[in-house]
Amino acid sequence: MNIVERIFRDADRKAIALIGEGQEVTYGRLIEMTDAAAQRIATSRAMRVGLDCPNGIAHVVLALAIVRTGKCLVPIAGELSARERERVVRETGVGAIVDGNGEIREVPVAPDLGFDQAALAALNPAFIRFSSGTTGTSKGVVLSHESLLARVTAANRGLGIGPADRIVWILPMAHHFAVSIMLYLLHGATTIIENSHLAEDVLTAATRHGGTVLYGAPFHHALLASEGSGRAWPTLRLAVSTAAALPPGTAEVFAQRFGLPLCQGLGIIEVGLPLLNLQRPREKPTSVGCPLPDYRAEVRGEGELFLRGPGMFDAYLHPWRPRVEVLEQGWFRTGDLARIDEDGDIHLLGRSHSVINVAGLKCFPEEIEAILCEVPEVKRARVTGKPNPRFGAVPVAEIVPRDPANPPKISALASYCRGALARYKVPVEFKLVESVPLTPSGKIQR
Repeated sequence: MNIVERIFRDADRKAIALIGEGQEVTYGRLIEMTDAAAQRIATSRAMRVGLDCPNGIAHVVLALAIVRTGKCLVPIAGELSARERERVVRETGVGAIVDGNGEIREVPVAPDLGFDQAALAALNPAFIRFSSGTTGTSKGVVLSHESLLARVTAANRGLGIGPADRIVWILPMAHHFAVSIMLYLLHGATTIIENSHLAEDVLTAATRHGGTVLYGAPFHHALLASEGSGRAWPTLRLAVSTAAALPPGTAEVFAQRFGLPLCQGLGIIEVGLPLLNLQRPREKPTSVGCPLPDYRAEVRGEGELFLRGPGMFDAYLHPWRPRVEVLEQGWFRTGDLARIDEDGDIHLLGRSHSVINVAGLKCFPEEIEAILCEVPEVKRARVTGKPNPRFGAVPVAEIVPRDPANPPKISALASYCRGALARYKVPVEFKLVESVPLTPSGKIQR
């Protein structure tokens, strides 16, 4: 089974699939563009193809083309540093990279990839994306064509996307594509692509094209709610908030501005979209709601959330761990601490791991600390998330100098991080300290 072929098989070729960049692309035209790109991509011998392309119609076309050829799509986010990009390419064994112009560049693949290529091929892989670290470290997550179809079908039992819908798209496609763009296309909807993050531009596109669904992060919702024109959005029927915790203030001002509550959901690359607050978004704006019909949720032990349902990921790539070795009798351990109230609504209380969520993008203290400790003058570093009203959280660093009499310069630390890390991972503050707290085993205390 090929999920792109399934999408195109059922498509109304005259209906509008994409709006953006001053044009409307019908499903028929999207099929033609995808077929043309797929013919070029099929000439590569690579089985895993990286896509290095910004948001836009080209990203959708090229992503679909890679998957339609039977090759496995590996998104390469534009904000990654050269070092981070190299890691994604190396650990996924990408053999070719396609850029935004559709140009293909072959890449040598290391002989020892750390995973069995035959075992991977047997899964019918469609998509590999690095996780947000629900299990403590970021790793390649493998999704097969079958798993993708199962999860987008299950998610839409809650979202209810159909041919009459026009979804306003503002999230980065390199991070959000499977249970979003593919879901919309599979169900015959139109995706309105707005590359500007200015609230006035997003609202103009939404109202001009009759947007019915908004899918974004709290960062985007806060900007839209504070947009100064006072314009209404009468066609909006569903506003989904995901990728980061929804602040109560953002939920309140959005509902006041547009007369519609934000429905917070929990999306996990290993699981899909299992939770969405559809029943009580006004009364409980910070809840992620109840499980969608095909999913189940449990809180176990000291309050950790476990999930079960269709479309679970197929394997962790590096190191190789098939799904059966990760799930606990079919349940996925999320790493989220949660409680379930008397109505069955789920409230997230925090993380059992240390991931920092910056405007919907996730980074890991351990990764940033490792970079800082490459600086010779740094003995130890501890990175934590600092609450931020605009971005949700931002990384800040405590630095223990190797020689207190000759500490590293803050400007040099910031410069080094900017050269090695994506911009959103660079600490906004550096504080020189004598020591950082350690656990009895000598690890940094979070």
